[in-house]
Amino acid sequence: MSLPPGFRSNTAGSVCRLRKSLYGLRQASRNWYSKFAKALIHYGFRQSEADHSLFTFSQDGVFLAVLVYVDDMILVTNDSPSCAQFKDYLHQCFRIKDLGPLSYFLGIEISRCGSGLFLNQRKYTLDILTEAGMLGSRPAYFPMEQQHRLSQDSGDPIPDPGLYRRLIGRLLILVKITGTLLCEYFAILSNLLDKGYFFDPHLCP
Repeated sequence: MSLPPGFRSNTAGSVCRLRKSLYGLRQASRNWYSKFAKALIHYGFRQSEADHSLFTFSQDGVFLAVLVYVDDMILVTNDSPSCAQFKDYLHQCFRIKDLGPLSYFLGIEISRCGSGLFLNQRKYTLDILTEAGMLGSRPAYFPMEQQHRLSQDSGDPIPDPGLYRRLIGRLLILVKITGTLLCEYFAILSNLLDKGYFFDPHLCP
């Protein structure tokens, strides 16, 4: 091991003690989260017991909520001046970049209109279709043929079971967030993960 520039040691057999986590180490994300959480709690936020990535602040009618994912953060509030004051506090503690109104977060696109917020995962869905080689396929009115029964004990084996499992995993994220209408069909497809048979040409790549 070589000492960092500017450091000298006259003692043989000495080692350097790491006092600050380096980016890329396993403990780096945990240390960063701990430091960020301490800053929020010092400001007056309370950490949710149900979801440790959620912090809320409520005082004198002012409400702030912060949702943290690694180094990405969503901030919602009912008071713009208090929001600006909190952002100034974050700028003093960390080097942050304000990306403005929320439009994209973890694969979810957010759009606004007079009647509220709309969430969609169009880009994420297109990525799944591209990976499956089905981007140019014709759209269907139903996710699966009605009264179509799938079997774990008959049919031709799936050529690439690993790809099938990976696509099921990616569909899980889609179903949990914006594709709730596909839950029933997703459950049916998930039952074939162990056996893995090619039950219908238009359902598998």
